Parts: sequence; C-alpha cells; structure tokens
Amino acid sequence: MAMIATGPIDILRFLAARADEGLDCVLVTLAGIEGSSPRAIGAQMAVCADGRYAGSLSGGCIETAVVAEALDVLAAGAPRLVRFGAGSPYLDIRLPCGGGIDLFFHPRADPDLIAEALAVVAARGMAALALSQRGIDRSDALHSGWADDAFHIAYAPALRIVALGQGEDLTALATLAATFGAEVALFTPDDRERARLAERGLDAHPLPIRTAPPAIAGDAWTAFVFLFHDRDWEEALLAPMLAHASFYFGAVGSMRTHRRRLAALAATPAGAQAAARLRGPVGLIAATRHPATLAVSILAEIVAEYDRIVAPGDVAAVVPCPA
Repeated sequence: MAMIATGPIDILRFLAARADEGLDCVLVTLAGIEGSSPRAIGAQMAVCADGRYAGSLSGGCIETAVVAEALDVLAAGAPRLVRFGAGSPYLDIRLPCGGGIDLFFHPRADPDLIAEALAVVAARGMAALALSQRGIDRSDALHSGWADDAFHIAYAPALRIVALGQGEDLTALATLAATFGAEVALFTPDDRERARLAERGLDAHPLPIRTAPPAIAGDAWTAFVFLFHDRDWEEALLAPMLAHASFYFGAVGSMRTHRRRLAALAATPAGAQAAARLRGPVGLIAATRHPATLAVSILAEIVAEYDRIVAPGDVAAVVPCPA
C-alpha cells in the first residue's frame, strides 16, 4: 500500500538501494533554521548521482537547487554546509516563508553504516548518526540536534498500531494507518472482517476465544486501540493488553461507556494502575459516529503523541547552525 509521504527511514532505504545498484549518493540534512521553515530540524533528502532523489526540504521551491548542489558536492567529494533562503549567497533562491535554512551535504555515506542503522530500527531500536565536516559516524543520540561540531540525527522505529476489534471502525483505522505509513497489527474475532481486510491488502489475526490474548509485544513506539462494540471481548482483553510497555492505549465508546470500563478494570489485579493508562473517549474529534471520521480522529491523536515522544518540544524551533 502506497504511503502518503516519504519518512525518515525511507531516506536510508533509498541510500541502501542505490548502494546496491553501485550508485553514489549525497545525504542532505536540514541542520539549522533561521526564522521559519516548511520542514523541521532533522528533515532529510537523499540525492543520487543520476539525479533521482527521495524526501524534501521545502514545499517544492528549492528541491531543484538542492539536487544541483548535491551533485556538485558529490563531484567535490567532501561534506558541505550551505545556507538557502535568507542570508544565502544564492540571491535567486528564496523561501516563500522568508526564512533561512542550513543544509548539511554528505557524499558517499558508508553503506555498512546505513545498513547497520536500518537493522537497528527494524529490530525496534533507536539508531543515530553523527554528521560533521569529517563525514558520517555512529552516534548514541536519542534526539536530533547539534552537539559540539556534529549534527546528530536520530531514527526512531516506525509507529506501530495494534488494533483489536471488529466492523467498519477497525477496517477504516487499519486502512488509514497503513496508508499513513504506520505498521499495523490487526486482531479480530470476525472471519468476515478478516476477509474484507485481506481485500485491502491487510492481514488480520484471528481471535478465537476471549480468554486468549494475542501474542504481540508492545514497545515505546506502539499504540494499542480497542475497537470493540461487543464489550465481552473488550473486558477480556483490556487488562492483559494494558500490561504492555506502550505509549498509547485507547478504546472507542461514550464517556458513560468509558466510566463503566474503568470501573470494571478497577476490579482486576493492578486495575487502578492499568486504568490510568487508558484513554477514552478516544480521538481528537468529539462524539463522531462515522467510521472514516473516527479513524482520522484516532490516528491524529496517536500521531500527535508519537511525534511528542520522537521529537519532544517544538519540532519547528528556530535552530541556527553553530558558528
């Protein structure tokens, strides 16, 4: 299923794929912002020697210039920090927002370093690279930004959404989340729902009995969503799922339903602690009853929380490069 836009890991995958083809590339990183910028600190592009590229660093107004600069950097063979927009020596290149951005160009990233970072992220771990005038090295940074004379770029595992439920609510959220680019793990007791999801290219695992929770591990980048309107299934699965170490738990239903849900959880071992982790009513749009709108509402809430964890603070903060 095609994703809406290129993600951070897609840039590394592009580099790895071109290396397999025997083609050199340049990694371009947004390392500083003066004023405003359409992209956040740490945004990246990868430019291949044949002119192909992945990612973007503006709304489309400087990408052609970035590709040209990248090819020049590739020919020169050394990293380069270049200002575009306000304060740039390129007088004919301006950002519509009036700001200035500093782009760090790095030619010929070590394929082993890129493969290593991809493997770490695929195993649901954090990977990071240190970008400097010396080149690209490993880093143990947890977030992107400058430290000493290097810009550290962190790559978090993809957002994973574990959705348990049945009906159109499950199908709508699964379809939207997959298109957004999230990993989705789906569980439903309804064989017909599994068939409908399969028609959309989405695999769903069966839930044969209420007393057997699905075997899936949560982590810091996983969200659990309960989309049951059959409360017997929800009540059996909520408590064991809430034991996972995940950043988000939410369940559909009214405020009245949520109060009943919390009361039921409170009667279970460690129920009070588990209940405190559960959001409800779920989503950013209050009292919506349309499956598509509910899916947008839930996904927006999850993505907002995921972004807060991956890039804490103001991700569009003004961050000029060190002098």
